Amino acid sequence: MREKPKIGIVGCGDISGIYLTNITQVFKEIEIAGVCDLVKERAENAVSKYGLPRRYNDMREMFADPEVDIVLNLTRPYEHFGVSMAAIQAGKHVYSEKPLGASLDEGEKLRAAAKEKGVMLGGAPDTFLGAGIQTCRKLIDDGYIGTPVGATAFMMGHGHETWHPDPEFYYKYGGGPMMDMGPYYVTALVNLLGPVRAVSGMAKASFPTRTITSQPHYGTVVKVEVPTHIAGLMQFASGAIGTIIMTFDVHAAKLPRIEIYGSEGTLSVPDPNTFGGPVMLYRPERREFMEFPLTFDYAENSRALGLADMAKALQTGRASRADVALTFHVLEVMTGFTRASEAGKQIDISSAPERPALMVKQTMKGVLD
Repeated sequence: MREKPKIGIVGCGDISGIYLTNITQVFKEIEIAGVCDLVKERAENAVSKYGLPRRYNDMREMFADPEVDIVLNLTRPYEHFGVSMAAIQAGKHVYSEKPLGASLDEGEKLRAAAKEKGVMLGGAPDTFLGAGIQTCRKLIDDGYIGTPVGATAFMMGHGHETWHPDPEFYYKYGGGPMMDMGPYYVTALVNLLGPVRAVSGMAKASFPTRTITSQPHYGTVVKVEVPTHIAGLMQFASGAIGTIIMTFDVHAAKLPRIEIYGSEGTLSVPDPNTFGGPVMLYRPERREFMEFPLTFDYAENSRALGLADMAKALQTGRASRADVALTFHVLEVMTGFTRASEAGKQIDISSAPERPALMVKQTMKGVLD
C-alpha cells in the first residue's frame, strides 16, 4: 500500500461536496486520484473546483486505473450494488455511501464478493465515529448509566417532496425512511449497545402517492413503492431491548432522536446524522439532565472520516471501524423490520459484528490511529 491511498470517486452529486472538501482539506493520509459521474459536467466542475488530477470518462476507466486504491461510491441507493460490485470485481477496495445495498440479497452478494476477491468493503454512515456518539459510547462503557436495559430511536418527518430537488427515488426501491435514515440510527445503536439478535416490526405506506412541490419537478406525482412508516423492536445480544420508528408520514412530533436507558441513568444521544453534540446525561442523584462535554475529535461535519479510517486500516492491518461486518449487520437489521412485518413474526438476525473500537485522539487533526 502506497504512503497515501488514492481514492476514485463515483458520483459527484450533492453529497460529494463535503467528501471532496474533507478529503482535500482535512484528512491528511488520503488523496483523490480522480472522479466520474454520468453527468460529465458535474465531474468537470469537481475537478476544477478542487484541483483534482483527472476526470474519468466512466467508472470502468476508473476501475482499470492502477492509481486507484479505494473506490468511494456516492451514487444513489439503488445504484450502490452495481457500482460496488463492479469495483470489487476489478480488485478495488470499496467504501460506499449508505446503505450497503438496496436489499439484503444485494448486501449478501457484495459481502461474499469482497471476501472472495480479498478486498476491503465498508461504508457510511461514519457519523458514529464523531465526537458526539463516541462520547456517548465512552460514557456507557465507563458505567455512567449502569447496565443498559433499553433504547428508543425516532426519526419523525414527512418526507422529501417539499424541499429536495430530486425526491422521487426516496419512494422507490432502496428508498423509504428506514433505508434512508435508518443507517444513522441503527449504526449508532449497534455502536453503543452491540449487535442485534432479533427484530420484530410492522411496516406500511400510509399514502399511495406523493406530489412533488419542490423545483424542478413541481407537480410530479410519484407512486410510493416502499414502506414509509416502520415501527420495530430490537432485541440486542446484550439483553437490552430497543424501540425504533422511522417515518415519512407524520407532520410533527416531540420525541428524542435516541435515548439509552440504564440501571443507573439515562443518556440522550445527539442527532446520529451529525458528528457533534449535545450529549445529555441524567443521573438520579442530580434529578436533571446535564450536558456532558465532548471528549473526542470531529464534532463538525466530518464525512470521509470512515473512508480515512479504512485507508489507515489498509496501511496498518487493523480492522476498519466502518467495515462490511457493521454495514451488513445494519442492513440485515433494517430489512428485518419489513421482513418481520410481512411474515407476522419475530426474525432472527444472523450477523453479529463486534462493536467497532473507540476512536483514538491524535495530536494532529486529520491523522488517524
